[in-house]
Amino acid sequence: MASVPAFNLADLFELVVDTVPDRLALVAGDRRLTYRELDERANRLAHHLAAIGIGPGDPVAIYSWNRAEWVEAMFAAWKIRAVPLNVNYRYVTEEARYILDNADAVAVVHERSFAPLLAVIRDDLPRIRHYVVLDDGSDADEAHAACEALEAVDYEAALRSQPPGRGFPPRSSDDLYVLYTGGTTGMPKGVVWRHEDIFFAAMGGGGFGQPPITTPEELTGRVAAEGAQLVGICNAPMMHGGGQWVTCIAFFGGNTVILNTDRHFDPDAVWRLAEREHARTIMVVGDAMARPLVDALSRPGASYDTSNIVGIGSGGALLSSAVKDQLRAALPNAVVVDSFGASETGAGGSVMDLDGPAAGPRFTMGEFMTVLDDDLRPVRPGSGEVGRLARSGHVPLRYHKDDEKTAATFLTTADGTRWVVPGDYARIESDGTITLLGRGSVCINSGGEKIFPEEVEAALKSHPDVFDAVVVGVADDRFVERVAAIVQPRPAASVSLEDLQVHCRTKLAGYKVPRQLVVVDELVRTPVGKPDYRWAKVTATGSPAPVATDARS
Repeated sequence: MASVPAFNLADLFELVVDTVPDRLALVAGDRRLTYRELDERANRLAHHLAAIGIGPGDPVAIYSWNRAEWVEAMFAAWKIRAVPLNVNYRYVTEEARYILDNADAVAVVHERSFAPLLAVIRDDLPRIRHYVVLDDGSDADEAHAACEALEAVDYEAALRSQPPGRGFPPRSSDDLYVLYTGGTTGMPKGVVWRHEDIFFAAMGGGGFGQPPITTPEELTGRVAAEGAQLVGICNAPMMHGGGQWVTCIAFFGGNTVILNTDRHFDPDAVWRLAEREHARTIMVVGDAMARPLVDALSRPGASYDTSNIVGIGSGGALLSSAVKDQLRAALPNAVVVDSFGASETGAGGSVMDLDGPAAGPRFTMGEFMTVLDDDLRPVRPGSGEVGRLARSGHVPLRYHKDDEKTAATFLTTADGTRWVVPGDYARIESDGTITLLGRGSVCINSGGEKIFPEEVEAALKSHPDVFDAVVVGVADDRFVERVAAIVQPRPAASVSLEDLQVHCRTKLAGYKVPRQLVVVDELVRTPVGKPDYRWAKVTATGSPAPVATDARS
């Protein structure tokens, strides 16, 4: 007798598979998989992992670029109640050693080219007892030798050795979902969720814009009818929450995911992919992806067919007003949706600017989101009070193996409400919307004033000669810190500190205007498009690039 489905990510996926088994689920490079085919390949890998003793609660690391097998391995782990772990494919040896040790990984599904690094740290990771290698075309002798040293099992051989059916033990809504943060200002932290909580907090709960489902079986009624399914391009890495959440949201609605498998973001390749697959939506991660996309459309001679595009959605990093206006002008028939979320909060809110110039980071938040003051009381709407963004309801359990950060971030008020307060500063406007100001961990203290880098970055990126910008605070003898801007100009353009200051003064209070400028050929961002503030701080204080400074008046 079949078990009753739970609010478990594997159970929910299987409900959709059984509803539309022959519908196209995933396109990743040359691989095209229907829901049935994706399910069967995940089943085979799940049986392989179970056969070597991997089961409930065991962390299985996925160390790979975007590809179909990333998705297969994620669902395979969930099917046996194991925990898939996102490992950044750009990690160097020390970073990979840290995360695999911190997460207590017992197995790694990895690309062949990463085998030499894994072989170097193998003896430091005694918990890892199994390696499964993905063919990535690497023929280097070193990579093959490392796979032999790891006794890695070929991924496809592992699948061929196992049956395609299910037959797994019952699962639970309490099974664990773990997402490691990007670590832009410190070492990555593992955010531990229950399956049920992450489903409702980040994966739509059965469809955004609709009431949440109340039983797992209701999900089948939310699956798009034949011919009405959406085809969407996911540009975010699967090793980032945005990539996982967008993919699961699409799958839980019976839609088709086009996974961008390029190793470097190529806007022209994305538009060609959209044409080829008749994509209706494109998911990006902030300006780092959106601005190159819109620039590609306006390039002389560009002739991409964008008539199918009805939506551009951003998650994981905020869109600046300038870029939103550019997107709306280039794609007049598409809705631009800017969404806010975090590893600790899930999908917090979104904004659509349908009329007039695009607004800044001002979001309509979900019912469980608010802004709390230092006494954990909601700030008054329209008061201008600044507090910390907080979420109640479906929230994570903890940070993995970090009691101190857990105690500082997961707070319980006097009425027994449990809140997650990850450190984003915000205020509630008179209409109930929430304006995001920035992350407290990168807030600049200049002369006693708080300055949030995101606000200054948005002002800089609205300058016509600025392609991208990151802002940090650097030490100042008089004001503790001063605002430093690291700027990537547009091709053939040049910028000066004086020109940028004049521009910023039309948008910002004087104390927020940059007092130092570093011009670079290309900004360094994380693989998911977020500012790399550690790199920016080093660049602003010790880069050989030209540095202009201005004493604060």
